[in-house]
Amino acid sequence: MKRRVLYIILICILSLSLNSAVFAVGRNNAKDNSVKKDDIYKKLDLFGEALAVIQKKYVEEVPPKDLIYGSLNGLLFSLDPYSQFLDPDGYKELLVETEGKFGGLGIEITMRNGLLTIVSPIEDTPAWKAGLKAGDIIVKIDGKLTKEITLNGAVKKLRGKPGTKVKLTVLREKSREIDEVTVTRGIIRIKDIKRAVILEDGVGYIRLTEFRENTAKDLNKALVKLKREGMKALILDLRNNPGGLLNSAVEVASEFLKDGKLIVYTKTRTGKEVRYTSLPMKDKFLNMPMVIMINRGSASGSEIVAAGLREDKRAILLGDKSFGKACVQTIIPLSDGSALRLTTAKYYTPLGHSIHEKGIQPDIKVTKEKVEKKEEDIFEAVKGKKKFNYTKDYQILRALDLVRGLLVLSSNTK
Repeated sequence: MKRRVLYIILICILSLSLNSAVFAVGRNNAKDNSVKKDDIYKKLDLFGEALAVIQKKYVEEVPPKDLIYGSLNGLLFSLDPYSQFLDPDGYKELLVETEGKFGGLGIEITMRNGLLTIVSPIEDTPAWKAGLKAGDIIVKIDGKLTKEITLNGAVKKLRGKPGTKVKLTVLREKSREIDEVTVTRGIIRIKDIKRAVILEDGVGYIRLTEFRENTAKDLNKALVKLKREGMKALILDLRNNPGGLLNSAVEVASEFLKDGKLIVYTKTRTGKEVRYTSLPMKDKFLNMPMVIMINRGSASGSEIVAAGLREDKRAILLGDKSFGKACVQTIIPLSDGSALRLTTAKYYTPLGHSIHEKGIQPDIKVTKEKVEKKEEDIFEAVKGKKKFNYTKDYQILRALDLVRGLLVLSSNTK
């Protein structure tokens, strides 16, 4: 009887998943779909047989729901590093995260080659202050190996009540050394626009940390404000920006491109293409010289903006190679409050390049140099001062030099 119940549950869940996936990526030929579904249902006999053996002979009794959820975790994990099954709690956490406030460390993580990898630490969060870097591999969480962990499972372990601590063992990407880092969880409040100031000589600087629903509106306000203050050129800092919403990235790029310019296009497995072109905006910033800063922590939406503006010859890229995440996830809710985070398409740059697992090489490579703290800086840190001093950021200084040269060049061509 248990086998029959499990089998029915599995068929219902799988049927729902199949129908949802068709809705997300488009309808295929009806006959082909029928053949594929028949083949899947035949394989369910084997799956049902395995479930029955587990129910009968496993050393402990396991609730059917746990078996099904575990199966779905494995199913999604087998597809690619970014697809995942979200149980009801995991789905709720994802919704909370999109609101920009949650308890945790402040890092974007992914599975790369089966390893739990940091995409980017978010500036001024516990993870950032603890020295975690893009590309670091989390080997252990609180002393337990992450070898078999799922992305959703890792998120659950890393999230938690503010004030509590979590011990991470990380393999550093560049040095290949193992470090142990203890991080105290905090309330993570993500601000899309971290900083918007005039540096010097009319050069504006904007630090953009993520792409969400209101990012483009907030960016526009910052740009208008800087324009009033005399901005003649712009440095857009996308370092350690892990991405976010595809539409938000398109809207941000639209601020700097003429209407109708191709920014990015996506392609599904059926070959269906969706082209995203620059949108009409009340205020456009089309002519001022522009440099975009990227690094290893720039991923997804950041790479869309950087590649789109570079290939339109609208901006020059400076910094380090980006992360290389060029796939589109669709969130598909299921009937019991769980959801699938499914890769439904890959995106391509206007010139047709895929940067997935490759990243974007900057036009001008500038690696970040460490600047030793002076004595007065240490006292400022003790007092809790956090004044922005761009002169201590080597990459910003190089970007500033480049923008100055572009300003001179543009004035000579007028």
